[in-house]
Amino acid sequence: MAWSEVHKQTSRLKILDSAAVLFMEHGFDHIGINDVMQHAGLTRGAFYNHFSSKAELYREAILRAAKVSSEGVAKQSNGCVKTMVDTYVDVNHRNGTAFRCPLAFLTTDIHHQDDDVRNVYTQIFKRLLGVLSQGDTNTLAPEVIEKSILMVGSIAISRAINDEELAQAILKTCRDKVKEGFESA
Repeated sequence: MAWSEVHKQTSRLKILDSAAVLFMEHGFDHIGINDVMQHAGLTRGAFYNHFSSKAELYREAILRAAKVSSEGVAKQSNGCVKTMVDTYVDVNHRNGTAFRCPLAFLTTDIHHQDDDVRNVYTQIFKRLLGVLSQGDTNTLAPEVIEKSILMVGSIAISRAINDEELAQAILKTCRDKVKEGFESA
């Protein structure tokens, strides 16, 4: 008997969510299909019912992680950009306990990937530019780019270093700088 569409979608989301978690923590090269499927509680054979390759899974997992992250930040910030910045540039994000944004978690992994993956990453970054431009159509404005880089970079660098005091200072400094110029919440 064939699986229902609901079951197929549930399985697909399990795979994507597992892949997102594992790729965010370990990168593309250190995670295999077997790792993802075991984490999802499914068999390897089920993988090919949903994806044609690991690269396709990686692209879709990045999109899924971005969607989950942006929804989580939006829910916590209730539309306030300053609160969004506070939520994003936070130790809970850095530690991956609140959410895992692929922009910050995969910064060093993406440049090793093919153009399709890099296009997905670029699309997600452009979405962040759009949010920070607050309806201004010029998402290439230097201040919007600067704020985006400060947000993503603060998380990426604070994750990479092993000095907790410095990591906290990076987060606070960048969070304060990004919030300059936004209307009061």
